[in-house]
Amino acid sequence: MKENNGEKSLRSRIRGGEIRRRDVTRRLAELAFGKANDCVRLALEDDPMLDKLDLSLLSEVKRNDKGTVEIKLIDRLRALEQLALVAEEEKTDLESFLQALQEEGS
Repeated sequence: MKENNGEKSLRSRIRGGEIRRRDVTRRLAELAFGKANDCVRLALEDDPMLDKLDLSLLSEVKRNDKGTVEIKLIDRLRALEQLALVAEEEKTDLESFLQALQEEGS
């Protein structure tokens, strides 16, 4: 998969232990609103090109001896709940900052 500069920067921050809040927020949004097309393609195609598929929403894959495939995706509701919490924290941080600015001006 081809990486852009933003993805390289994110990978280097992850390796360095410097993940930012916006990284987490963006990733939660991708999980909450992402498309599962490639996960379905994995189940339906005989020989999918795995390195070309975005399987980030995939949680589990099972195939039984009869050939039945079961795919479990991540819990989008939970991702949305976490995204809402992050958004609420950011709102609270902003409100605290603005309140502190007002208090300094008084």
